[in-house]
Amino acid sequence: MANSFGELFRITTWGESHGGGVGVVVDGCPPRLALTAADIQPDLDRRRPGQSKIVTPRKETDAAQILSGTFDGYTLGTPISIWVKNEDARSEAYSEMATKFRPSHADFTYFAKYGIRAWPGGGRTSARETIGRVAAGAIAKKILRERFGVEVLAYVKQVQRIAADVDRERVKLSEVESNIVRCPDAAAADKMVRAIEKARRAGDSLGGIVEGVARGVPPGWGEPVFDRLEADLAKAMLSLPASKGFDVGSGFDSILMSGTQHNDLFRMKGGKVRTLTNRSGGIQGGISNGELIYFRVAFKPVATVMHEQATVSVEFKNTKLKGRGRHDPCVLPRAVPMVEAMTALVLVDHALRHQAQCGLA
Repeated sequence: MANSFGELFRITTWGESHGGGVGVVVDGCPPRLALTAADIQPDLDRRRPGQSKIVTPRKETDAAQILSGTFDGYTLGTPISIWVKNEDARSEAYSEMATKFRPSHADFTYFAKYGIRAWPGGGRTSARETIGRVAAGAIAKKILRERFGVEVLAYVKQVQRIAADVDRERVKLSEVESNIVRCPDAAAADKMVRAIEKARRAGDSLGGIVEGVARGVPPGWGEPVFDRLEADLAKAMLSLPASKGFDVGSGFDSILMSGTQHNDLFRMKGGKVRTLTNRSGGIQGGISNGELIYFRVAFKPVATVMHEQATVSVEFKNTKLKGRGRHDPCVLPRAVPMVEAMTALVLVDHALRHQAQCGLA
């Protein structure tokens, strides 16, 4: 079903925004991996609401509890269940949404599909669903880092027209986390924060781009046809709330080049096959080539705005609705750990698949 993701390293998320809690079941995690809630919590803290003046003020500790799959601080190889309690749900702020579909939200489409919806907080369509992804992604990142030497990182590349200058080969987590917008370019970050604050004061929202990178991925991960590495990354990123676009390597800019300009030429360096350029984004023919993997994800402006807009009621009559509740004026700062999580989930799954089929790391 659509609530699960992955093949060998498989996750199933569960829960609604204003229910008792949200969580994830991770199946296929290798045994004997040192793991406690302390390994998961840092990424959940980066994702949680209420962390700064440019995100939703909803107050949640988002404390992870591991319910199964570990013993004495190590994974057992059995399903790992992680639960996070919802503590600050205020369903009364959504009472009008019980009878009206919010513009550009999934209210109408969920109703059209199921004939019922959990309207408080958006139910399962809320970004709180991503808590399970981020928790599972923290485990995946630990496996990639400790067993394969792979580092996964993401950062805000652009907010509306404000673009950052980032060296994707050398950017560090400390630089990403040095400001509340999670942009490693300090000058651009300051402009981004001001723009987001201005939109919030106006009751509006902004979109932008998160760039993701993966360093240390060896050649050979991925599949040649339907499960191409970039195809699985695209599916992973476009499954995130508010995501609207994905490109890898040179992406859409490649249409401005000729083949001779775009080709990444091969050369031997240090006994390894390397490329002189990396317009492919570290992936060729759906399989990693050993170079840096990099891609971009476009996120739309948050759909909930504090202005009255035209909509339709559940009785299918024209009406109007003004946004209420607590919402992000821009999803990008909190989307960064989500992009990292989904990247790690794709890569660890392909790493295990590569081992299973080829017997290689």
